[in-house]
Amino acid sequence: MSKLPVVSGQEVVKALARVGYEFDHQKGSHIVLRQRVTPHRRVTIPNHKEVARGTLRSIIRETGLTVDEFRELL
Repeated sequence: MSKLPVVSGQEVVKALARVGYEFDHQKGSHIVLRQRVTPHRRVTIPNHKEVARGTLRSIIRETGLTVDEFRELL
């Protein structure tokens, strides 16, 4: 299993934009992205300087990517 990178919330948003997610709305420090193809598929990203490892792993799992695929998007 690949090691998770240390990334900010904005870096996660930019990486997911490359695979079809776009900004939907923001409430406080949490950004909600939705997928262009299936608008009901949403993922919430905390807009923090450093996203916790468990949270990042959950986001990657929700999007259907592997850790290696996510690292390539960065």
